[in-house]
Amino acid sequence: MCGICGIWNYKSREPVHRELLAAMTGTLVHRGPDAEGFHFDDAHGLGLGFRRLAIIDLSPAGNQPMPNEDETIWVVFNGEIYNFADLRPTLESRGHIFRSRADTEVIVHAYEERGAECIRDLNGMFAIALWDRRAQRLVLARDRLGKKPVYYYDDGARIIFASELKAILRDPSVPRELDFAALGNYLTYGYVPSPRAIFKQIHKLAPAHFLVLERGCVTTRRYWDLLPAFQSPAMYTESEWIEEIRVMLRAVVRDRLVSDVPLGVLLSGGVDSSAVAAAAAEATDHPIKTFSIGFAEKEFNELPYARAVAERFGTDHHELIVAPQSLREVMPRLAQQFDEPFADSSAVPTYYVSQMARQHVTVVLSGDGGDEMLAGYTRYARALQEMSAQRIPLLLRRALFQPLLKFLPEGIPGRRFALRMLLDPEHRYMFYMQMISRNLLGNLLTPEMRRVLLPGHCEYLGSLMEQARGLDFLSQIQFVDAVSYLPEDILVKVDRASMLTSLETRAPLLDYRFVELMASVPSNLRLRGGQGKWIFKRALRGWLPDLVLDRPKQGFGVPLRKWFHGELAEYMRAILLDSQTRARGLWRMDALERLLNGHIAHPRSLDGVIWTLLVLELWWREYNDATR
Repeated sequence: MCGICGIWNYKSREPVHRELLAAMTGTLVHRGPDAEGFHFDDAHGLGLGFRRLAIIDLSPAGNQPMPNEDETIWVVFNGEIYNFADLRPTLESRGHIFRSRADTEVIVHAYEERGAECIRDLNGMFAIALWDRRAQRLVLARDRLGKKPVYYYDDGARIIFASELKAILRDPSVPRELDFAALGNYLTYGYVPSPRAIFKQIHKLAPAHFLVLERGCVTTRRYWDLLPAFQSPAMYTESEWIEEIRVMLRAVVRDRLVSDVPLGVLLSGGVDSSAVAAAAAEATDHPIKTFSIGFAEKEFNELPYARAVAERFGTDHHELIVAPQSLREVMPRLAQQFDEPFADSSAVPTYYVSQMARQHVTVVLSGDGGDEMLAGYTRYARALQEMSAQRIPLLLRRALFQPLLKFLPEGIPGRRFALRMLLDPEHRYMFYMQMISRNLLGNLLTPEMRRVLLPGHCEYLGSLMEQARGLDFLSQIQFVDAVSYLPEDILVKVDRASMLTSLETRAPLLDYRFVELMASVPSNLRLRGGQGKWIFKRALRGWLPDLVLDRPKQGFGVPLRKWFHGELAEYMRAILLDSQTRARGLWRMDALERLLNGHIAHPRSLDGVIWTLLVLELWWREYNDATR
């Protein structure tokens, strides 16, 4: 795992300033504390920077930037290529000479054979920057599911790219003009989706895409698409699906156990991480280390289930309890680390479990991706159940539910149910995915900001829903989550929080082969009788404890409602109602104060809304106020 960055002055060909590239690379030291490297091509105005977290081939031979034999091709690379050992013999047979055991070197020689199309041959998590001196071509590439990030800024004369936005911002000439469409997306979904970034002239390379810059022209191309897997006809019987899942699970976990440094598993106590821990324990000849996080609040605490799995498989188990007081310390730090406003509160426990794990290991496996690909979220079952509402004519639904909206205050679950009943299934699901509803956001914003931020509300998910139209409804919403919520929220959270502690996190369930397999499973086997992960649990029965397989779904959440009503109530008010927040001109402060007062007096399901606003304000202070 590494941090990468670079500059190419492709119009002027002026040499890159060493001090600037060193400063950019220095901002990424948490991603790679073990080594630093640079390559400068002064004749063409290019510089590459690199920070290394050594995982495979710990010798200096594994350092980057890494060239081919005649040093006409150079690469910097963040991530892991899991099939590098399979690709290497073919490349060697074609005359390529390897100088290391590192997976990085496979990328260089694969490019020599197939150009940018070689990205299709790679199975892994990666962000790649490749400089072809002969062709005077720069290639940036991102893995299929979007585990590793790439930001870039292109002003028509130069391109600056990096693993994190903060590295690009080390160049003071890069503008920080706020992208209001991106801000609107954040307030709607809790994240800024690719290819936008929070600043207008900076972009994120989308998952499953590569970018080519040559002759002053930038082109981007998608090299993989999940949609065909959802469209594929059923291939197996139920018992054959179970066997295929078992075989694939063992294979993808085994592939991610290759490491020259200590390795463990993040164990939440849920089905997905427990399955990964089970397969990892089975594939190793020593007790694997497992790490779990918990809360004093019983309804959010999964530690008993994690312990049951740890005991079943004899792991070397470690636990930590997160207290509300820790939020005051960690929230400003996370605002700085995430670069853009990011409202998933589970970033807090993810950071703490990563910090604990890093004291013992350098690499962990996680169960990320299971809920999206295995239909584990409770909202999937609810969305299917609520489709029956379509049998009631819309006029009758309006007569039944619209009057209720006048009496049900914001934050009362009954209000959200009434609003959903007025929508068609697709818009109802998009409503599930909103952090702040259009009505509530409109009430909070000043008139000027309302005109700027509301027009594009939900356009992003709407366009993805359109792409998947024609699939059965479960497949449609799973596809939408797999290309939006998963890469833009879940994987951003895991990457930034774990990298802050210099911990590499690998997600076996997001191996693209496993993802395609699960997408091709008939939807009635993914979710049956209101139970998600139905076929996956069948495959795990007798392997995992029944206690884990039969437990209700419990998300990796934070007890915000209790904390905001107790220990953090004054902290919340002190930030959101002070003069700095008021000076933004973003919120109607009377409406914001009523929202906070109502939540404190009568706790409701507004904790996610408050968290979204709080994170935005902390981000604003870190990335705008601090630079004035």
